[in-house]
Amino acid sequence: MKISRLLQEEELKPQIVISVRNLVEFLMNAGDIDDRHGGQMRMEAMQEGSRIHRKIQRRAGADYHAEIPLKFIVSYEEYDLAIEGRADGIIYEEGLLEETSRFLEDPRMDLEEGQEEAKPSVMIDEIKGVYLDVEQMAEPNAVHLAQAKCYAFIFATQHALPAIGVQMTYCNLDTEEIRRFQMHYSYDEIEAWFLELVASYKKWSDFLFHHKMIRQQSIRGLEFPYAYRQGQKKLVTDVYRSIMREKTLFLQAPTGTGKTLATIFPAIQAMGQNMGDKIFYLTAKNATGVVAHDTFLLMEEQGYEGKTVVITAKDKMCLLEERSCNPDDCPYAKGHFDRVNDAVYDILQEENMMDRDCILRWAKDRRVCPFEYSLDIASWVDHIICDYNYVFDPNVCLKRFFAEGIRGDYLFLVDEAHNLVERARDMYSETLVKEDFLAMKKKLKIYGKKLENTLERCNKEMLVLKRQCEKLLVLEEMDSFLFALFLAAAAMDELLQKEGNIVDRDEVLDFYFKVRNFVNLSDDFDEHYRIYCDYDEKGQFCLHLFCVDPSYMLQKRLDRSRACVFFSATLLPIRYYKELLCCDDDVYAIYADSVFEQEKRALLIGRDVSSRYTRRTFAEYLAFADYIEAIVEKKKGNYMVFCPSYKMLEEISQKFMAKSLGSCDVICQRSGMSEQEREDFLKEFEEVRERSFVAFCVMGGVFSEGIDLTEEKLIGAIIVGVGLPQIGNEREVMKQYFEATGRDGFSFAYLYPGMNKVIQAAGRVIRTKSDEGVIALLDERFTKSEYRQTFPREWNDGKICDRHTVGDLVDDFWQKR
Repeated sequence: MKISRLLQEEELKPQIVISVRNLVEFLMNAGDIDDRHGGQMRMEAMQEGSRIHRKIQRRAGADYHAEIPLKFIVSYEEYDLAIEGRADGIIYEEGLLEETSRFLEDPRMDLEEGQEEAKPSVMIDEIKGVYLDVEQMAEPNAVHLAQAKCYAFIFATQHALPAIGVQMTYCNLDTEEIRRFQMHYSYDEIEAWFLELVASYKKWSDFLFHHKMIRQQSIRGLEFPYAYRQGQKKLVTDVYRSIMREKTLFLQAPTGTGKTLATIFPAIQAMGQNMGDKIFYLTAKNATGVVAHDTFLLMEEQGYEGKTVVITAKDKMCLLEERSCNPDDCPYAKGHFDRVNDAVYDILQEENMMDRDCILRWAKDRRVCPFEYSLDIASWVDHIICDYNYVFDPNVCLKRFFAEGIRGDYLFLVDEAHNLVERARDMYSETLVKEDFLAMKKKLKIYGKKLENTLERCNKEMLVLKRQCEKLLVLEEMDSFLFALFLAAAAMDELLQKEGNIVDRDEVLDFYFKVRNFVNLSDDFDEHYRIYCDYDEKGQFCLHLFCVDPSYMLQKRLDRSRACVFFSATLLPIRYYKELLCCDDDVYAIYADSVFEQEKRALLIGRDVSSRYTRRTFAEYLAFADYIEAIVEKKKGNYMVFCPSYKMLEEISQKFMAKSLGSCDVICQRSGMSEQEREDFLKEFEEVRERSFVAFCVMGGVFSEGIDLTEEKLIGAIIVGVGLPQIGNEREVMKQYFEATGRDGFSFAYLYPGMNKVIQAAGRVIRTKSDEGVIALLDERFTKSEYRQTFPREWNDGKICDRHTVGDLVDDFWQKR
């Protein structure tokens, strides 16, 4: 019995799977990119579609059968192509259909001479939620109709139907107005159409089949490229095991343990065992994406035949001096969809690593939009390196993978995962400013009274709240305001669809997207959210829809993957991240030991200074400068000083420069530095100098994580303060929320996020096994138990000092080295 079952499985052909929606969108998109007439709004509609689907389906009656899964197999010599999806609705009388397969009998009935073809007894219903005026629609969208026709063919084939109907149901998401279009097709007619569609996809399914065979064969001989570092083999095994068991893994591993390679290598091995078919390597910053890029190249050097795309932000990919996504201003937008499929196919034949430079080169040559090109390439590769947003943010996630909300064969590797808590709060929160409604009302009143009145109504609703708010007002509900906002969003939809050249269009669009995002997020408003009002630094009145705990929203996205690995050098305390990054209780968490010899690093804790607000005086700034001078003068080299704010950075750096009297070279981070300025800043660490170099930076900024300054490039990190977020209304709302849910409000709102920044900044010093250096934690609070409990395990050898003894300890460390 076991042998026959194995033989049966071996006889099964490999299967290529594509969704109906992705099939028709890929094959039938044509023409220009043009964002002037609501293109973005149609994409936005995908978020709210499920709500309106359920509403229409519930009202449809007993003959309406909702959310019917459908699948059709096209059998080729080497593989099967599985085309699958879920029909929104199929309308037929109960008991009408017999479970008869077309493969058992011919569904086509011969008609007697003069007999008319019967009206189809089955209708496929495809529902689309849109922000369009449905009454102005002359016909259904061709891609939408093609999706419905695919479902119609599959269902007609499965049930031996001689004919079938298709109904396109468009519903305006604001007004809930409905417009329906109905078409009828004979079986012969819809079969011929479907087979022609599938035939045009064959070269693509051939590519997927043959590339996967090559990829899988290359994985069989793939070995880890280096000798394993201490503990690294266990990390690789734990990651592989968590993928095999389809679990979420939290991996806390200090710098230097080789986290990137220790997650990518087992993920590739898992793909080789058919435990996943696509790796999403998710990053918060470009620097960590570069490490992943280089790791996939390293795997390629070992003989691995995988394909990778790096998705870069749209503005950084644009070939124009100023981005303008329409065929009048951009030659790459004009006819983009007519050329892009061939451009994708050709680059896949030639390249394995499709990074920014590669994509720009090909896009320029093929005259396609580089950013949209990169998104299309993503459908065909094995690994996607991209920002968190493309998976977790409902506004910009890759809809070709996630719009249908179903589970894919994806592996998520989330790098620097400690960043995701705050990033997720931003993704799932929105703020509206009362003064913006007044400004938009004045700007847009030329387009009609209806829009002006809806914006004024929103302004009045906010005025009512403003009169109740002195400094902070927490609300239980906002139904009245939301209704007004729905009307304003609908009126703006109408304007943006009709007018191509609106005055101050970019400003209007920014406002519109904030309004639309607020409306969309309000659908998810639950116990994980708080609504509150306050005033910003300009004195403007603000209404916040604030996602305090993003775990529920993130879990919905995690459920679309096979397995997920969250990893970072700072996932402490692990309970904090497990509770805020997912809702699943059955997760794994492992802590990797440091590979570094502790004697190569001095950890000093200053007990006589503090960055508390009450202590921020001239004398305290001078005391910090004393510490810095005492540390720097003991050994010539490069040092970084991390301050909690630009204000403290300025005060302490000035005091230090006055004390050192030019004995050191000093550079200071500035707010809003350009990418080139950041690169120039880091190049300063490569200069050969005759005296010490001190760089003053902001804790939690661009230089406090994700940069590698190895060996002599950096020998000291001096941390000023405990990194606590600034006290403000948002943090206080957060603190109250966690206290109300039985957790330590201060720790969750302030302590843990602050100490994360401290540990990240300290991690700049020790990057490789040959690094040596000093880490100085300058704040008396570091001596207290609640702070020390958040220290990594390897920080168990800290020496407490003051500004008078710190120099001797530093001198003693370097003498021993």
